[in-house]
Amino acid sequence: MSTTAIGLTCIAVMLLMIALRAPIALGMALMGFVGFAAIVAFDPAVSILGTGPFETMSNYSFSPIPMFILMGVFASKAGMSQELFTGARKLFGAWRGGMGLAAVTSCGIFSAISGSSMATAASMSRVALPEMEKNGYAPTLATGVLAAGGTLGIMIPPSIALLLYALITEQSVGDMFIAGVIPGLLGLVLYGLTVAILVTVNPNMAQPGEATTVMEKIKGLKGLVPFTGIFLFIIGGIYSGWFTPTEAAAVGAAATLVIAVVRGMRFPQFLEAVQETLVMSAMIFFMIIGAEIFGYFLSVSRISFTLVEWVDAMQLSPYMVLIAVLILFMLLGCVMDSIAMLLLTVPVVYPLIEAAGFDPIWFGIIAVITVELGLITPPVGMNVFVIKSVAPHISIGQMYRGVMPFVLSDLVRLIMIILFPSLAIGLL
Repeated sequence: MSTTAIGLTCIAVMLLMIALRAPIALGMALMGFVGFAAIVAFDPAVSILGTGPFETMSNYSFSPIPMFILMGVFASKAGMSQELFTGARKLFGAWRGGMGLAAVTSCGIFSAISGSSMATAASMSRVALPEMEKNGYAPTLATGVLAAGGTLGIMIPPSIALLLYALITEQSVGDMFIAGVIPGLLGLVLYGLTVAILVTVNPNMAQPGEATTVMEKIKGLKGLVPFTGIFLFIIGGIYSGWFTPTEAAAVGAAATLVIAVVRGMRFPQFLEAVQETLVMSAMIFFMIIGAEIFGYFLSVSRISFTLVEWVDAMQLSPYMVLIAVLILFMLLGCVMDSIAMLLLTVPVVYPLIEAAGFDPIWFGIIAVITVELGLITPPVGMNVFVIKSVAPHISIGQMYRGVMPFVLSDLVRLIMIILFPSLAIGLL
């Protein structure tokens, strides 16, 4: 059997394992080991099982991951999501749909601290959803805006997805974070416009909120300052060269800890935050280890190079290649976790993107936005299921109907960045 045939067989078996609900990390590691042993030899494959995890866990470049997770968990444990929503709600006052705009705004700011879409969706849903329901919001709009707002966590820096993409493709983490700023803010604006359009077309979807005075709006702004300050300090520090992304992660976690302690977090909550961080970090590192072993197998099987040669023989235009890759991402994003999908697919398709001549930083932003769509599209839609756990009385069908306008909004953003690459790489 040829190396290509072995490679395709192992990939097919891995996808079958994933479909049968085996852990994705286990599927990548096992098929990577089996494929490498079949192509090279058994003893070198065993050696990779010994050295691969050690090299991954001892790699300094991966150290920001637990720090950024810790920063988000600190923010959640300290009840920062409540203060963000309350502050944003005062800003929009009596606007019809103002509470929806407040939810989007607070999701955007919280995601800039947490770096996790599901953490953002879970934290903000517990705070905002009961208030929106109490104020007469349609379940479709209330859940749709929160599920979509949660996806901002995968794009607005610091983002674990952007960090992993940079490490996989050997790009600058700082450049990836800076490139994510405008697309992330653009997503925030487009989601806000989507809410405004929905409540204009169908006023029954949301009731006007309580009017607020100028002083109350100023007080609301004060509530947003600490969180916005952390985001600006991290991005400004990386952009100006004051510190590296790894140092930025440590600084951000320390600053969030100080704010959390000032706002009432005590030692039991601190221990819970550390435990949650360890669990989430272990899960991500397990997937990284699996992807590392699978990467060795892909290298010796030459699947990526064969794919490039095959596409070259078909004489496809660069944009046809890009569209094919994005369709693949969208399909996989409907059934897979976003981080796992990046770890699994980027090593395979990245050589295609390089051969097509696209900017790797720009493609990273496009890829992450496409993965973002998978968080709110059926049949999985991880953010939708997170909100379902918070609001079991609302049906999955209503939630999916609620997110569809925001899916269209994301498609508009995706097209804008494809047509105008400077939206992603203009700050570099």
